[in-house]
Amino acid sequence: MKKFIISMMLIVSGSAFSQVSIGAPIQENNKWTFGGGIGLGFGSNSSFYLQASPRVGYRLTEDLEAGAVGSVSWQTSDYYRSTMFGIGPFVNYYIARSFYLSANFQHYFINYKDKYYDYKYNREENALYLGGGYMQRIGNNSFMQIGLMYNVLWKENSSVFSNGLVPNIGFVVGL
Repeated sequence: MKKFIISMMLIVSGSAFSQVSIGAPIQENNKWTFGGGIGLGFGSNSSFYLQASPRVGYRLTEDLEAGAVGSVSWQTSDYYRSTMFGIGPFVNYYIARSFYLSANFQHYFINYKDKYYDYKYNREENALYLGGGYMQRIGNNSFMQIGLMYNVLWKENSSVFSNGLVPNIGFVVGL
């Protein structure tokens, strides 16, 4: 049975590659972009952090892209547990495919539980990130983005975020 499955996989993959014409120019008609980032962290008091932020965009012009980005993160430690979901639009302007300026609005839904005091709360918060960064080509139409954003809606005494400055690393395919 194993030999049959392997043989079928080879035949299917061979027929799929046989549809590509050698030397034919590649058409860049697709204006959709995909990407995002992931984060992972560990710390004292058994703290653990996991975050994912997928994004989908559409190139309005060669240098202007708009789309939607989501965010989900889980944090836990000996003292608390938190889950946060966010979603919103973004706009990126690309400068010579080496730099970018970005604006990103996120609406967050936060669920927090203090394990020590057995205290729970649910909350919502808005964030408007403005910033930019550097892009490094890692493939034909793929880039790694390294940047710095600032949440202009951040308030020191009322935000669930520790500060408004957010470094980011992500990937985008389709530019």
